[in-house]
Amino acid sequence: MNILHILIDDENLKIIIPWWLLLLFLILIGVLFLLRSRKFFLKDYKIEEVEIGIRDYRVKIKPSFEDIQVAYKIWVEISTRKLGLEIDEENDVIVEVYNSWYEFFKITRETLKEIPAHKIVNPETQKIIDVSLKLLNEVVRPHLTKWQARFRKWYYEEKEKNKSLTPQKIQRQYPHYEELIKDMKKVNKNIMEYRKSLEKLIGFHKSCEI
Repeated sequence: MNILHILIDDENLKIIIPWWLLLLFLILIGVLFLLRSRKFFLKDYKIEEVEIGIRDYRVKIKPSFEDIQVAYKIWVEISTRKLGLEIDEENDVIVEVYNSWYEFFKITRETLKEIPAHKIVNPETQKIIDVSLKLLNEVVRPHLTKWQARFRKWYYEEKEKNKSLTPQKIQRQYPHYEELIKDMKKVNKNIMEYRKSLEKLIGFHKSCEI
């Protein structure tokens, strides 16, 4: 099968190329361009240094592209759930907030488990893991351990007794409501701080807000 046709007509040289071969050539050029662009993109990210952390734990990190992918995935989970917003005592339903926190806990844990073994030993990646684990184990877990089971049990019992009341009105009757909501706001504050750290890490700006 002849791919190229070469014709000589009145001393003029004509080369006839099949359309599919020209298309394949253009696709190859496009792929090479994308690979080259990705290479420079990764270099740009590696030279950026940002500070991340929660409470009094702060670290400086020079993230790789893979680090930013991990941070972005966690940031999306925070930004698209209730835990990414400030606690609204008037409208938020505590059990729904707890559901959001619990799902975030599971998804973040799974995201960290998906990090390749060769990346875990990377000092920069380890910093992201450390900050994330501190949030889960030292901020979110203690609150859920102390309050979630007790409040849920009380809430569902009261909900059966007071079907005419809204969830917000029912939860305000919880005997330890003030103490619970105060602790919940502390957790929320740390989650918001963690979100801001991730925003710096992924180079977040208003135009990419979800």
